[in-house]
Amino acid sequence: MTQHINSPTKIEAVGHPPKTIEEFIGRVNSKTDGVSVAKMISPQGWSEPGQTPEFDEYTVVLRGELQVETREGIHRVAAGQAIIARKGEWVRYSSPAPGGAEYIAVCIPAFSPDTVHRDE
Repeated sequence: MTQHINSPTKIEAVGHPPKTIEEFIGRVNSKTDGVSVAKMISPQGWSEPGQTPEFDEYTVVLRGELQVETREGIHRVAAGQAIIARKGEWVRYSSPAPGGAEYIAVCIPAFSPDTVHRDE
């Protein structure tokens, strides 16, 4: 059955300073387990703990620059670029560049606090 999403749900973010998460599709806003789609707005200086999630994460940067740290190195993903973090791969996101970043994150299956496995 078709489901019209009228607006996103704001989700509390991990990391400092706080970033804005607007979930359009996912476990909270649409009760969808198979995929989550969220818009993120992270201020300059935001960072979160590393994680080893049980989902693939597809990220498209709309504005600014997102830093994505993996075991292989640091990737700077600019507006108009994308990055894929595969499930089981350690990754850490941050936005150290001036102006922060705005981006869309798609997780398959949907993001869950129980399956993200953040570092202590």
